[in-house]
Amino acid sequence: MNVKRIFGTVLTVLGVIGLIYAGYGFVKHSIQSRELVVAGIIGLIFFVSGIGLVKNTKDES
Repeated sequence: MNVKRIFGTVLTVLGVIGLIYAGYGFVKHSIQSRELVVAGIIGLIFFVSGIGLVKNTKDES
């Protein structure tokens, strides 16, 4: 069980959720734009970090 790969997957999923939440809020104009920008930036950071962990972690069997 590779903890880095699992953590990277969790970060990626959280990033995708954050980006979808920010995009949905921008389209619906339901929440203030400052909150959506913060959610989008945090989602982007989580997404990029998760992809980086999954990509750079070597498989150890």
